[in-house]
Amino acid sequence: MKRLLAWGLIGAGALTMLAPFWLMLVYASHGKGALFDAMPPLWFGDQTGVNLSLLFGQLPFWRNLALSFYVAAMSTVLALVLCSSAGFAFAVYRFPGRRLLFALVLAGMLLPPYMAMIPSYMLIDALGWIDTPRALWLPTAACALGVFLMRQYIASIVPANTLDAARIDGCSEWQLFRHVVLPQCGPALATLALIVFVSSWNNFIMPLTVLRTPEMYTVPLALRSLQNPTNTEWGTVMAGAALASLPLMLLFACTARRMMSGMMAGVPRD
Repeated sequence: MKRLLAWGLIGAGALTMLAPFWLMLVYASHGKGALFDAMPPLWFGDQTGVNLSLLFGQLPFWRNLALSFYVAAMSTVLALVLCSSAGFAFAVYRFPGRRLLFALVLAGMLLPPYMAMIPSYMLIDALGWIDTPRALWLPTAACALGVFLMRQYIASIVPANTLDAARIDGCSEWQLFRHVVLPQCGPALATLALIVFVSSWNNFIMPLTVLRTPEMYTVPLALRSLQNPTNTEWGTVMAGAALASLPLMLLFACTARRMMSGMMAGVPRD
């Protein structure tokens, strides 16, 4: 009985999470009028081609999609490099001020992101990066969550004896990091990559603040530009949202196993 109840709760939770995706795909195949019927459609219609034609006619959608991918990929690569090296330093070395610096990193996780928006905009404007992609991926390269995640993972999975043995065998500190520590951090790196990529892909506020021209818009901002108070083609917006979701689904399918391993690392088995 308990097993059936557990499966029932899991099934209900899964349906709740999948319902928005299903409705997005269904609405992408209907015109805007169908969404406001007394009984909104629950099955696919025949307006998918029309909605896609409107989407590609009103937006440089593939350019927007490519810019989103470029910004998310650059943010992810830089975050992996900087957060793994910072996590390695915090986990392995004992230096003056280490505890204070790590406390500042933790404090950075507690601050609301909107507090940094105005200083970030002023800095980006002073550097002349307004309406450029680097204004989006450079400020997010080193995230406090990534440093914390990598520090905790490296400290829990790499024994000090292993590091000492590698040093005795002649490993330099860089070789220690590159050839001993990083190969054991696959699950943590996959988890961090997924978190940073999805966060950058879905970022809306910062692009809204620093981007100016439709050709430089990322996908969330481009889809927002289709909306207006009097006439919004919601089927077109949903078609764009469905296309924009595909890269995230592929990424999750490729990294799900490693991400789960990273999230379960350190969890007691008993």
